[in-house]
Amino acid sequence: MNYEKHLQHPVFKVASQIVTENNLEAYVIGGFVRDLLLDRPSKDIDIVVVGNGLKLAEMCGEKLRVKKVSLFKKFGTAQFKYKDLEVEFVGARKESYQRDSRKPIVEDGTLEDDQNRRDFTINAMALSLHKDNFGELIDPFNGIKDLEKGILRTPLEPEKTYSDDPLRMMRAIRFASQLDFKIESSSLKAIKENSERLQIISMERIMDELNKIILSPAPSRGFKLAYSTNLLHQFFPELIALQGIETINGKSHKDNFFHTLEVLDNISENTDDLWLRWAAIMHDIAKAPTKRFDQKVGWTFHGHEDLGARMTPKIFTRLKLPLDHKMKFVQKMVRLHLRPISLVQDHVSDSAVRRLLFEAGDDIESLMTLCNADITSKNEMKVKKFKKNFDNVVQKMKDIEQKDHVRNFQPPISGELIMKIFDLSPCAHIGNIKADIKEAILDGKIPNEYEAAYNLMLELGTKIGLKASESASK
Repeated sequence: MNYEKHLQHPVFKVASQIVTENNLEAYVIGGFVRDLLLDRPSKDIDIVVVGNGLKLAEMCGEKLRVKKVSLFKKFGTAQFKYKDLEVEFVGARKESYQRDSRKPIVEDGTLEDDQNRRDFTINAMALSLHKDNFGELIDPFNGIKDLEKGILRTPLEPEKTYSDDPLRMMRAIRFASQLDFKIESSSLKAIKENSERLQIISMERIMDELNKIILSPAPSRGFKLAYSTNLLHQFFPELIALQGIETINGKSHKDNFFHTLEVLDNISENTDDLWLRWAAIMHDIAKAPTKRFDQKVGWTFHGHEDLGARMTPKIFTRLKLPLDHKMKFVQKMVRLHLRPISLVQDHVSDSAVRRLLFEAGDDIESLMTLCNADITSKNEMKVKKFKKNFDNVVQKMKDIEQKDHVRNFQPPISGELIMKIFDLSPCAHIGNIKADIKEAILDGKIPNEYEAAYNLMLELGTKIGLKASESASK
């Protein structure tokens, strides 16, 4: 089968010309070929060369007039950017592994050797770049049939493939989740049997794969596979702890692990934001340690939102995830995720809405997206009614924000003005007066305006025995 018509990009034409003129053997291989056959966009081109990949990279770079060709002589690879593409060159190689490391012992090899070392049949397909058979598909493991059937299968015995490089187990889950493919049975069995081998992989590499799973169209598919193969157990015990249903006196709680995955899928329909999807994963993370049974009300998880927020930095630290504003955003979402829901359940006071708007600030839309995704039940009528009430809360938020402007507001009266009016040096009175003015605005006792706040400041100062200076003016 020939795919010459798919290789019309200048990179392929230039590479083909150089390969042919120098009587080299080179192929486009791996993910680009897979995505080409799946009609998926791809910005990464991998070219394998039987021989010196660095030399071909330099010649192609010169011909294409790229600014810089990066050479990694130690690894025998080279790469450059050309327009919107990342092009990588590598010499064909064969690999062998030691038990305690995923770093292979590498030797020069043939195309067959290179295809043998690939993780899956669908990633082992190659297209020739030589003019004599340009675009011809070399597919020794029938990867194209696996593509058509939606199957993930290893070129060699799965036990050896996964044991040699345990990161391939996470990649199997990732591809199954991204492409909605099925992992064939012997591979699933091998992954489960080798799951503890994941411990020799750096957490950064594991998270790189997990984040790609989280960003897939229906992330729950990947998480369920990672759970059933025991991979998730190796690095995310807090999430595993949510699994299961306990019943006492005929009262049961929901399975919070599968509820979390349902929320994750729900939110994924409305956002591609990785950290908002992480917020969905983390929102109930403290339900296991806060679970209690009360004879009167049944199962409770009091304070799980606050404990979950406190757990977030520890979990992110262990998982080698960012500890900057991204973690703080997730932490904030976890801490506040029950607040909009409580507004739906109770009488919606303007004061409660103002406080939520103030605390959520610019993240209020993200919080509402999370809370909407958190509305789950097997009773469709119950969900429909709850979502209608939730829409009422959203509308009330818009009305109050438009009227009171409390999102991220700063009290109209500054500490400096309080010091000036009452002739004060820095002291506790200043902070107390500012806090009381803020509370009065949030409670709706005064409007969020300077005049009203100034008058309240004078009133509060008088109550605690402070005297306004005669020269002070509004």
